[in-house]
Amino acid sequence: MDAFFRLSERGTNLRTEVVAGLTTFMTMAYIIFVNPSILSTEGTGLPISGVFFATCVAAAAASIAMGLFANYPLALASGLGLNAVVAFTLILGLGLSWQQAMAVIVLEGLLVTVLVLTNLREAVMNAIPMSLKFAIAVGIGLFIAFIGLKNGGIVVQDPATYLTLGDFTQGPVLLAAFGLAVTLVLVALGLRGGILGGILITGIVGMVFGIIPLPERVVDFRFDTSTVGGGLLAIPEVLQLTLVPVVFALFMTDFFDTMGTVIAVGQEGGLLDEEGRPPHLKRILLVDSLAAAGGGAMGASSVTSYIESGSGVAEGGRTGLTSVVVGLLFLLALPFSPIIGVFGGSVPIPGPEQGQQIFVSPVTAPALVVVGFLMMTSVRYIPWDRFDEAIPAFLTILTLPLTFNISYGIGFGFISYVLIKLARGKPGEVHPLLYGVAILFALVFAAEPFLS
Repeated sequence: MDAFFRLSERGTNLRTEVVAGLTTFMTMAYIIFVNPSILSTEGTGLPISGVFFATCVAAAAASIAMGLFANYPLALASGLGLNAVVAFTLILGLGLSWQQAMAVIVLEGLLVTVLVLTNLREAVMNAIPMSLKFAIAVGIGLFIAFIGLKNGGIVVQDPATYLTLGDFTQGPVLLAAFGLAVTLVLVALGLRGGILGGILITGIVGMVFGIIPLPERVVDFRFDTSTVGGGLLAIPEVLQLTLVPVVFALFMTDFFDTMGTVIAVGQEGGLLDEEGRPPHLKRILLVDSLAAAGGGAMGASSVTSYIESGSGVAEGGRTGLTSVVVGLLFLLALPFSPIIGVFGGSVPIPGPEQGQQIFVSPVTAPALVVVGFLMMTSVRYIPWDRFDEAIPAFLTILTLPLTFNISYGIGFGFISYVLIKLARGKPGEVHPLLYGVAILFALVFAAEPFLS
């Protein structure tokens, strides 16, 4: 094992790697609650037990593959933001079936894989200005936080003002507010696994007060595999030009999030070379891109590299053994689907209109708000004193959550970036590829009334 993972060479040992793997798992285990909650939102047709199984298996397979093939302390699981695109843009927005939505994820993963194999990934990376990369991350953070507030019933629809404050006389809404306060405190205290701890505390309190039901059993070895393979079978149904912008938006989100995560984790662990490149970069990117396609095939949405891997690296993890430990822990979580179903499930409350009923997920909703906060911290890297960079970034951040569509937000950012640079007489600062993408988005916006 020492020779295979190069433990001694990287200054680590078996015990350190196991502790690092456990630490990483604890900081990202919230995804086994949150991913089923998002993908099983009312109207998507995805079963919460099936998404839970797919989430654990896809994360386990990808993390173990990263450890064995790339020997890098990077764990993977279903990506937040990407799963929101699947649930709210592809299924509830565009009206695709969940099988078709997962097929789009498979295609996006295969596209990234081709770019890795042909060494084009770096070329695409260089085409997008850093200000827009940061803006996309910030916008997705706000989008996820908004979904969390909506899923907790803290904000609801209003016919006059579009949105308004929820009804805090309802138990589930109060539970969501309590969970948000607890989770924020745990994260502010710097406790590892603070988000997971907030979910567990909120769920237990909800059961004690009868706001959410008790699980019928603790463990269940009857696994729900109903989502497995659905995305593969639906691939022929999504080979259409109208979905190209959506595939591109997914690709953008997955693409840049992964690059940033790989570099950040390598920097933390001192694994980068003089040029800032981690060892076996192509293997790392290949596993990540195949994991995205595999997540769609499983029905777990796109699986991507997790920045939470940095917590394990901070504990001394330096090799792929850390990732293997994370993968094994995801497999050990599989029998606990009854608990996950209760924690991530939805409960009905009265809606803002007479006789209306809405469904909220008070236990997992606070975690989305906190994750949104963590994602938008990169707003400080946007050069706000340079208007030709800051205005497109602002439009991206503004329109992404307000249109409830990640691809629209990216489109507004790209188009405005090109127009402002041209207006200021700086066409050379725009990569040629960005001109083509901006034109593509403009055509999509123009054709939107005819496509809907």
